[in-house]
Amino acid sequence: MSDSTVNTDFFVIKAMEDGVNVIGLTRGNDTKFHHSEKLDKGEVMIAQFTEHTSAVKVRGKAFIQTSHGELVND
Repeated sequence: MSDSTVNTDFFVIKAMEDGVNVIGLTRGNDTKFHHSEKLDKGEVMIAQFTEHTSAVKVRGKAFIQTSHGELVND
């Protein structure tokens, strides 16, 4: 996969409670967990999709901001 096919938009995740999990999932035939972060209330993570990351799973109450809009995960 070349760099030109990777979305370089950033997204922001702000934890609204302690213990919010942010999990990165791989690209390819078999989707696997490849990275995990735990955020406490008020912490902010700025991330982007990469050659290796195709999806992100957020567990816990968080404010998520992308170029496509904003949402609150309950």
